[in-house]
Amino acid sequence: MGSTPGRSRRWRWLSLFGATALAVTVGGALAGPASAADTNVDFATHCIPPAIAGLPPIDGTTTANVSVDNTSPKVGDTVTVTYTVVTAAASNPTDLALPADIMTPTGKVTLGGAQTGDVTVAGPKKNPPVPGKAAFPSFSMTGTFTVTKAGQITLSPGDYNIHTSYIMELDTPCTVTNPPAPVSGTITATDGTPANTRAISLSAASGDPGASVTVSGTDFTPGAAVTLAGRAGDTQTADTATVTADSQGSFSGSLVVNDKTTTGIVAYEGGSWNADKGAGPAAYVVNDNTPIPDGSQKLTTTVKAGTLSMSQAGDSVALSTVDFGQGGASTGTLQTVTVKDFRGGPAGWSLTGKVTDFTGPGAKIDAGRLSWTPACVTTAGSPSTCKAGSAGTVGTSGATLASAPDATLTGGEFTVDAGLSLDVPAFTPPGSYSGVLTLTLT
Repeated sequence: MGSTPGRSRRWRWLSLFGATALAVTVGGALAGPASAADTNVDFATHCIPPAIAGLPPIDGTTTANVSVDNTSPKVGDTVTVTYTVVTAAASNPTDLALPADIMTPTGKVTLGGAQTGDVTVAGPKKNPPVPGKAAFPSFSMTGTFTVTKAGQITLSPGDYNIHTSYIMELDTPCTVTNPPAPVSGTITATDGTPANTRAISLSAASGDPGASVTVSGTDFTPGAAVTLAGRAGDTQTADTATVTADSQGSFSGSLVVNDKTTTGIVAYEGGSWNADKGAGPAAYVVNDNTPIPDGSQKLTTTVKAGTLSMSQAGDSVALSTVDFGQGGASTGTLQTVTVKDFRGGPAGWSLTGKVTDFTGPGAKIDAGRLSWTPACVTTAGSPSTCKAGSAGTVGTSGATLASAPDATLTGGEFTVDAGLSLDVPAFTPPGSYSGVLTLTLT
């Protein structure tokens, strides 16, 4: 298989990472990594080096694990999945050393049991330098899925691809030889609010006033009357039409759009918009083709969508010292995290964290003993309002630090903080202990 330069650009980044080392002293010192890894599994893998390397396919073994931010979700919940390749089957195919931060991994996680399917995952463009012919370093990829069925859901690592951007764009795709790979993690989902899986798509994203756009929908109630409507921000316009879903819950209908303030189109069951029985808004723009009067000039500008990002004020926290024989709360404050959502559109965001066990001189402090009290402040003028996560245990399974909900228009800048407290057992051996708190923004 040859290189595919455009492949990495087709993947949509789902998350950004931040890691903070935590440190405290017991009768001297204590410090903290965060892995949410479940069981490491080995599976046979078939990798194809870039054609330019002139190398034959590689049949080797991949060691990987899959973890989640919530092992006991309810139906309707969104679960964040992290796929970590501990040891890749492939290696740097050339004698040329690769510099840092040129690798972008992508892949999929296979669901089984009560819910089946694949979860697309992607990782950041981040890696240490890789010497010529050396093994690729460990890397992690994340993605999300919505729980639709109650019961036990298994997670297995799937195919992955290593894209490198150095001198030229190259791919090393690796597939599971005997799919599915062994199960690495399991979650148990319970009944909850049924997930709304209704979805719509448009035949065009823009049109002149009076133009007709075809709206197609899936997963609506079979036989239901569905209203198609234009939206100007949060307000429904006068442009509406009605269609009937078929026996499969699908439909295709036309909507004539006249209102020049239209920003999107929705479809819903019932007499008025209901997010639980509707889909959208799908973005739509009405072209302003109003004739320009003599002696006038038409001025236009464009607002360009940005990205969802986060930054940290630092990457280490020194927790307070505790005494041997007494133990107790070792406290500190999370380095301030700034979230910037400049995407525009309806999507909200979630910032979660998980922590590893704190390891020290021949002993460890369980990750479940770290708790936090989150706080979140929204910068004035932001369309969204952030919500701090609940105070409580962080642990290896993770918890929500802050979030902002979906809405017709989202965005803004947010400052996130948290008080940290590690409950140190009384007779923990003196010494320095460390763990890493990893934050994931999706």
